[in-house]
Amino acid sequence: MVVVFQGEVLPVGALLDAARTTPAAAPNPSVGVRHTAAQNAAACRTMIAAGESLDACWRFGILQTLDDYTSVLRRGGPELAAEVFTDEPPHTGAVEVDAAFAALAAYLAERDGWTTPAWALDPTRRTDAWYPAVPVIFRTEADRESPEAFRQRGILITSRSLARA
Repeated sequence: MVVVFQGEVLPVGALLDAARTTPAAAPNPSVGVRHTAAQNAAACRTMIAAGESLDACWRFGILQTLDDYTSVLRRGGPELAAEVFTDEPPHTGAVEVDAAFAALAAYLAERDGWTTPAWALDPTRRTDAWYPAVPVIFRTEADRESPEAFRQRGILITSRSLARA
């Protein structure tokens, strides 16, 4: 069976106008938090024990936590999204990854106006200088652009490091 499109094809300008005038969906806090930083850190601990790279843990643990947070933020607002970081992430076996979880929590708390969890202020969640998934040619850029919450914990990233599609 072949299905034939029978709708109206709108010009791009009309689609953009419609997007601008459509009211945003109201947050729905009843959805809840499905994935947490603590769960992602536990998975990173398993990955590290199995010999996975720190960059793999950055991509899976930190960027996945950012995606989880962003999803909850869109559905339920910042108060609910902060719950992604309520439970302290277990130590992963890599101080760099532990520092990155703390940096992400502090960065998002400051950006979105909620209180940084106490575990993220733990001075043991710091490293000397880690450039997660930052190629050598972009390290000078990371030195210059890393957000303060990351820089304070020894995590040096570019402005694009937290950009998500």
